[in-house]
Amino acid sequence: MRRPTFRSSPRLWRRGAPAALALAALTLTTAPATATPSAPGGHCARLAHLRVPGAEHQQAACLDELTTAGTVASGHTDPADWAGLTPKDLAAPSGVPGIQIDGYFPDSSTTNTNHGWNHDAQFVVRMPDRWNGGLVIAGTPGNREQYANDRAIADWVLARGYAYAATDKGNTGLAFHRDGDAPGDAIVEWNDRVTQLTRAARATIAQRYHRPPTRTLVTGMSNGGYLVRWQLENHPELYDGGVDWEGTLWRADGPNLLDFLPRTLRAYPVFAAGGEGAEEAREEMHAAGFPAGSEFLWPYHHKVYWDLTQRIYREELDPGYDGAAEAGTPYCATGTPGCDTDYDYATRPDEVRQAVERIALTGRIGKPLMTLHGTLDALLPIGQDSDVYARMVREAGRGRLHRYYRIEGGTHADSLVDAFPDRLRPLTPCHRTAFTALEEWLTKGHRPPASGTVALPAGQDPVTLANTCSLDVEKRAGTRS
Repeated sequence: MRRPTFRSSPRLWRRGAPAALALAALTLTTAPATATPSAPGGHCARLAHLRVPGAEHQQAACLDELTTAGTVASGHTDPADWAGLTPKDLAAPSGVPGIQIDGYFPDSSTTNTNHGWNHDAQFVVRMPDRWNGGLVIAGTPGNREQYANDRAIADWVLARGYAYAATDKGNTGLAFHRDGDAPGDAIVEWNDRVTQLTRAARATIAQRYHRPPTRTLVTGMSNGGYLVRWQLENHPELYDGGVDWEGTLWRADGPNLLDFLPRTLRAYPVFAAGGEGAEEAREEMHAAGFPAGSEFLWPYHHKVYWDLTQRIYREELDPGYDGAAEAGTPYCATGTPGCDTDYDYATRPDEVRQAVERIALTGRIGKPLMTLHGTLDALLPIGQDSDVYARMVREAGRGRLHRYYRIEGGTHADSLVDAFPDRLRPLTPCHRTAFTALEEWLTKGHRPPASGTVALPAGQDPVTLANTCSLDVEKRAGTRS
């Protein structure tokens, strides 16, 4: 890892309008935002003159289609990056010609193999011919690469006229924890890379359109949602607002995933085995944060997420726990030396909390933030995550800048909706409705709906649920509007 360095420069942005006025319940719209008739000079003008500041390597392409309707065939995205993140019935927009720049910033790690570069700190910048004046920045979920948000986020914002930029966060894959020298370095780099890309993308857009963006919004899901929170806490001067989609919560004193995942790994096998102790194990799972009614999701998450997530993030933040071993032993039984099933964050040395403190959130956001989280999230349970973060924002005195929507029936990965269409709803359309509400808040002063729980609609078909979402709130979430 080579940490990015930043030089000060005149600000190429203006602050978004403050929160104001009338409450309105908004529903999803897919109509494009107002866009200029064409970019200066026409289709792909200035292609040869565009330079991403700080990039070690870049390649620019003039494309007839910037959305996945065209980039899959042209090789300007990677479907493996976004597999499993959206429901099958999600509509795919198209008809967005423009310029795409792929490249990378200086970095010493090599986990990202896209384009055969074997080089981290890769990015993508997309600039549509018909531009609405805005820029959307995204960091990736999980440990995925720079195209991970292409179906869930990029397609839709490009169709609305936004320019779009995303980063791989500086390290990728299940061995991301190998990047850096000290505990927490790899995650610290995630935040630095988003800041670096934001500054570079703003400058690149000014080259393309002969003016800077009038608004810059940051958004992402899971680890990407964490990045949104961190940026609005630490670099609010770069953004007008953000949408946090089930962001990961890191706090030195907890809760964090190193708190609840070991409890989960101990309790779930007992519950799954049935018989004596099963009911007590179920209650332990509920106490760890997984709500009653989420039991049908537990087998999948035990197989795919819980054990792996615990081991690789523990290795990043507490590598000494298992000695010379790397990221522990998969599915080890309690009592096994160095087993993550027995990990107890509360009793670990102070340096572990210091590592978490380096990446911790505070709730002190400096620009408007919309948060949404599914009530049936079985990876980052809502009671251990966004419920806590909303309280942190209020306690920091920033509640007027925050809206928090608990989406009933939502879970962590929208692809699971296809497996359980009668029990789950996707969050992708709710993210789009929240994004639209943020636009209205910033540009027109229309205050978004009050924070609270959004009920799961009864009787809606899967196609409708995959593409529409109202933020009408029926039950308060204990947060003030």
